[in-house]
Amino acid sequence: MANWDEFAKAGEYRSRRILSVFSRFMTIVGGDGGAAIFPGVSNGQTPVERPVPASQMKTLGLVGGTSWHSTIEYYRDINQAINDLYGNNTNPPLILYNLNQQEIHALQLDGRWDEIANILSNAVLKLHAAGAQAVLFCANTPHKVYPEVSRRTQVPILSIADAAGLAIQHAGLTKVGLIGTVYTMEDGFMQRWLRENYHVEVVVPSSPVVRKELHRIIQKELGIGAFKPEAKRYVLQQIAELQRHGAQGIILGCTEFPLIISQSEVQLPVFDTTHLHSQMAVDFILGQYPARLPEK
Repeated sequence: MANWDEFAKAGEYRSRRILSVFSRFMTIVGGDGGAAIFPGVSNGQTPVERPVPASQMKTLGLVGGTSWHSTIEYYRDINQAINDLYGNNTNPPLILYNLNQQEIHALQLDGRWDEIANILSNAVLKLHAAGAQAVLFCANTPHKVYPEVSRRTQVPILSIADAAGLAIQHAGLTKVGLIGTVYTMEDGFMQRWLRENYHVEVVVPSSPVVRKELHRIIQKELGIGAFKPEAKRYVLQQIAELQRHGAQGIILGCTEFPLIISQSEVQLPVFDTTHLHSQMAVDFILGQYPARLPEK
């Protein structure tokens, strides 16, 4: 089982420090739509804190495959960040468990979320048995059963909602728009987490037709590697509509959306959950982020 002593100050981490290494990786929203502040990488300066020796990096487990296209982005982001920090082709200790996306989609359609929780729990336990000291799900939608999987496994799991919440809090925003799968937009698990833990109001597209179409684009196009200009235009239109309804920023609450939408194309601050979650993973690997304690 995990050594819980090293995670005992998780709440204090969120309330007092907010971020150390993570805050240096983040994109801080400014007048130009965002400026990367990663000393030693983007501007040639020396990092404020030296990384731990490579031999002391923590091992992280990735539950991927939902979809494998966005899982690649996690793998690329984490490896690139560690390589940038060490500057010498040093790679982090990662273990990947790849899920069957088709099986997960079928269970979602049937509303069999308990079975999805079983699959995810099994993946988490296998990763932990293989040496992972914490785990993350490489997608937003599986976080619908995050609390249940966390309780069942008692393994630290890095929450994508925490990654988004910390970034929104750091940017000083109180109301954001959210786009993602139908489950992410309609089931409320992301909205509740951000409201209860970060005091952030979340709005989603009001039309069920729009939510259904966004879902279709994710599963029938982006999830299989089809990136169509008309899909991109549609997503940007819905982001603009959320802005008209008071959103101060936009959560790309599906890890496929960053494959077609970038900050430069949106007037509002964009919170790319793939990238933010990957940055949180880097913080954990470097011993800078204690994973949230599973609820008993």
